Amino acid sequence: MSPALDERARILTAMDRILNGIPQHSTGALTIVALAQEAQVPRNALTQRHVDLKNDFYERIRARKEVPETEQKLRKQLAKLKKLRAAELEELQQLRTDNETLVGALHQAQMENRQLRLELAKQTPRLRALPGQPRPTSPH
Repeated sequence: MSPALDERARILTAMDRILNGIPQHSTGALTIVALAQEAQVPRNALTQRHVDLKNDFYERIRARKEVPETEQKLRKQLAKLKKLRAAELEELQQLRTDNETLVGALHQAQMENRQLRLELAKQTPRLRALPGQPRPTSPH
């Protein structure tokens, strides 16, 4: 299927309508999806056939000191991911510290156990066997 002959013109006109805040066929969002809807062309017309117009749309948005919605979403997501990463790094550091503490405690317990076993092996038994009591004999 070949693109419509006036596709570029429709995209440029739609771009002007969106940037001037008077959309007719879309929400007027500063996105490629809205631009494609406004121009009444498939989205891939902007992402494959007319990439220059897509780039021009984003450049015009930035020139107006506006940030495209997709970029705003990405920035929010990036900020959220940075917070999560910082929290995970903090948790990882705490786990490393806890691990070192536990290894130290285990080593200390092993040393104490070894020392107690050596002391126990050196000691003479303190228990003495008591003489057994005679068993009663049964009368037959």
